[in-house]
Amino acid sequence: MLQKLASLEERFNLLSEKISDPDIIADQPVWRAYCKEHSELTPIMDEYKKYTGYIKTVNEDRELLEAESDRELVQMLRDELDEAKELAAKSMETLKLLLLPKDPNDEKSVIMEIRGGTGGEEAALFAADLMRMYGMYAEAHRWKIDIMNSNPTELGGYKEISFSIEGKGAYSRLKYESGVHRVQRVPETESGGRIHTSAVTVAVLPEVEDVEVDINRNDLRIDVFRAGGPGGQCVNTTDSAVRITHLPTGIVVSCQDEKSQLQNKEKAMKILRSRIYEVMEAERSREIADARKSQVGSGDRSERIRTYNFHENRVTDHRIGLTLYKLGQFLNGDMDEIIDALITNDQASKLLSGDM
Repeated sequence: MLQKLASLEERFNLLSEKISDPDIIADQPVWRAYCKEHSELTPIMDEYKKYTGYIKTVNEDRELLEAESDRELVQMLRDELDEAKELAAKSMETLKLLLLPKDPNDEKSVIMEIRGGTGGEEAALFAADLMRMYGMYAEAHRWKIDIMNSNPTELGGYKEISFSIEGKGAYSRLKYESGVHRVQRVPETESGGRIHTSAVTVAVLPEVEDVEVDINRNDLRIDVFRAGGPGGQCVNTTDSAVRITHLPTGIVVSCQDEKSQLQNKEKAMKILRSRIYEVMEAERSREIADARKSQVGSGDRSERIRTYNFHENRVTDHRIGLTLYKLGQFLNGDMDEIIDALITNDQASKLLSGDM
């Protein structure tokens, strides 16, 4: 690890020279690439500088202790040595985390898809609750949310809803939300007061640009139709809704929330790119594909990552065994305690596996 850090320091110093070179500055694409790499290495190098400083203090104090006989000075040196050793150990742990491989999608915005699973209308209502929760979480982080497509029910739920959350680092926080979310409560539609269990699936996709996914227009079938509302209610008298089928993969995306056919088509293409990108990533790594299956599943209530129990005011994340008794706050977007714990658990797993 120290050899890797020394190598990174050499690279960092070289980059520092390059981004100040007038000839390179004149070539803006190359200069921006060097600046990006330099920026990514800066926090590692800042911490490495602290670590080498602590180690220098440790070595110097040890040498002084061998030559010193004054009792008071010896005690001072020992105290300083102990503090420097403790700081060096903490700095090394920080460096281990900084050196963990970065998910290339972490800085991206996301497209989220929520679908009602087991539970019928109650599942649709809970899908609306989750939509509101993610909206409030996005607002707290000053991220922009945009509804891309929805299939509402007469009682105010959603059979399915797709939306984007635009903001730097959104994927790094929200990617852990992929999976089946189980709710236990007395439904609004239940007159006998019995607690029902329903399930909703959440999929989180990184938002990708045109250059990241090359889509051949000849591989697309585009259909237009009139948008519809709950119960077949006609929302639009023109063919503004768009359905795009990607023939090679069979992926189908529909958008009807905008009044403009062009806007619906743009949003559908954005979702399509993210879904195709996900398929490409899964093909590159079987582990990603297996994780995806275990996270999202079919929407059955037994395949769950999190349970929301209204009677006990409880939310439990089953992946890390963490339970919070503040369901109301969590559904109001106060999600960071569980998300932080999931990130910490992910980092710990990578450290244990030596994934550096």
